[in-house]
Amino acid sequence: MELKWLLSVTLLAVGILAAQAHDMDEDSDADDVVDIEDDLDDGIEEVEESKSETSSPPPAPKVTYRPPVPTGEVYFAESFDKGTLDGWVLSRAKKDDTDDEISKYDGKWEVQDMKDTKLPGDKGLVLITRAKHHAISSKLSKPFVFDTKPLIVQYEVNFQNGIECGGAYVKLLSKTPELSLDQFHDKTPYTIMFGPDKCGEDYKLHFIFRHKNPKTGKYEEKHAKRPDADLKSYFTDKKTHLYTLVLNPDNSFEILVDQTVVNSGNLLNDMSPPVNPPREIEDPNDQKPEDWDERPKIPDPDAVKPDDWDEDAPAKIADENAVKPEGWLDDEPEYVADPDAEKPEDWDEDMDGEWEAPQIANPKCETAPGCGTWQRPMIDNPNYKGKWKPPMIDNVNYQGIWKPRKIPNPDFFEDLEPFKMTPFTAVGLELWSMTSDIFFDNFIICTERAVADDWASDGWGLKKAADGAAEPGVVGQMMAAAEERPWLWVVYILTVALPVFLVVLFCCSGKKQPSAAEYKKTDAPQPDVMDDEKEEEKEKGEKEEEEEEEEANEGKLGSDADPGNASQEEEEEEEEDDRKPASEEEETVNRSPRNRKPRKD
Repeated sequence: MELKWLLSVTLLAVGILAAQAHDMDEDSDADDVVDIEDDLDDGIEEVEESKSETSSPPPAPKVTYRPPVPTGEVYFAESFDKGTLDGWVLSRAKKDDTDDEISKYDGKWEVQDMKDTKLPGDKGLVLITRAKHHAISSKLSKPFVFDTKPLIVQYEVNFQNGIECGGAYVKLLSKTPELSLDQFHDKTPYTIMFGPDKCGEDYKLHFIFRHKNPKTGKYEEKHAKRPDADLKSYFTDKKTHLYTLVLNPDNSFEILVDQTVVNSGNLLNDMSPPVNPPREIEDPNDQKPEDWDERPKIPDPDAVKPDDWDEDAPAKIADENAVKPEGWLDDEPEYVADPDAEKPEDWDEDMDGEWEAPQIANPKCETAPGCGTWQRPMIDNPNYKGKWKPPMIDNVNYQGIWKPRKIPNPDFFEDLEPFKMTPFTAVGLELWSMTSDIFFDNFIICTERAVADDWASDGWGLKKAADGAAEPGVVGQMMAAAEERPWLWVVYILTVALPVFLVVLFCCSGKKQPSAAEYKKTDAPQPDVMDDEKEEEKEKGEKEEEEEEEEANEGKLGSDADPGNASQEEEEEEEEDDRKPASEEEETVNRSPRNRKPRKD
């Protein structure tokens, strides 16, 4: 056991020395330590160069960027790889009910490469300024009409600087005669709003559509339920994420992030408020009758307060059994003036009044059980009952909780196809953000899932592949971390090498054989003595069998030669058999290991 602990301690020491040696090497390189021999240095440099050439990891595969091309019919597709804002219109509108200083949509947009891009040539639309209103939009190739085909909206977002408070959602602008892209603002009618939004610790992924009431003609926003997935990482990891909305003609919808479903539902059942109003509503003119009794319990009118009920008895009384502790200082106050305090030099008694030293705890009370006037402690009053109240009984006149009667809803309608929304003809970004450099890329609006997937593979997929190729493996990350923090070598040794050594040590160390000295301390026979005993017993048994066979042969011969002697020999054999058990018992006792003398080596 001591050997095991010694090996463990030795292994730990080797790890610490390795880390120290690593630090010393770095210090020696930084301080330009004097060389010992030029030839030796040349040899070491050659070895190190050859070692670095052989041990250097292979270069990461290079991902070449090519602008994505739609593989089918699309209503809108934009990759910004032309490097310009051609086809996009900046808003010149002002927000209503807002101060003139911040009412303008004067936030800047530019087409740029993404920061720390791994794909040279891959450009996107970047929201440049912070604390500004931004609005930009672009026309679709043709209006989208909701009929028998799905709607797929997809685009990429990268919060390059994180996000404090702001959104990155898109609006699909409704087809109206009044639509003017250069006047695009927060109240411009839209059909769908979709995308990420965050303020404080509230992380959202909006899906809102405006539904038209077929009776009143008014539009009302319908919000999808919040997803159960944790969305925080999409806002904080500074990676490009792919947002996809799929709307189907059967009113089902899916919301995906990085091609993984994070929310799904049905337009009829999973929107708030519901698309269709209730068939019945409470009558607003109905009023509760004055004699309506909603009390399930009432005080017992026949109950009488007991004569011995004392409502004036206090809840607490002084403990009459309490005794003042010995050593209590009745004449000493709990607090006294600080004798070391001095009046400040700038104290003005006319302005500040008469100066008094601050109070401190009386030092004489520190060793005493207490100071000042002693008072008995308070305890619960056993006779306290409090104010008497009559017991509660069931109300025989109880009528239940009143509710107004139901009447048919005059505004009721039933729209079983909310998928058939208002057609839209443009896509826009109308945002306020406290964070700059929000990167948008690869917008597509289409009706076929395969087209959207191919577009994502050629855009977002390449970004993901390039990021993965640029990231080092697990071993590389561990080595890089150890280069910055050499003490990690000790952790690696303890977590990897030490368990291996201990397993080998415990598995390969055989069972220890007892020594001859330990046998001498007990009566147990040694292994060689036990073997000798077995061999002797075997030889003796064989010898006895041979003797019995010889006697049998001799008896047969004697009977043939002299029959008269047969009876005499039989009597002698019987006497011999009578003596044999006793001799065998003695021999068995003598064979016992306790009675056997130890063998001399």
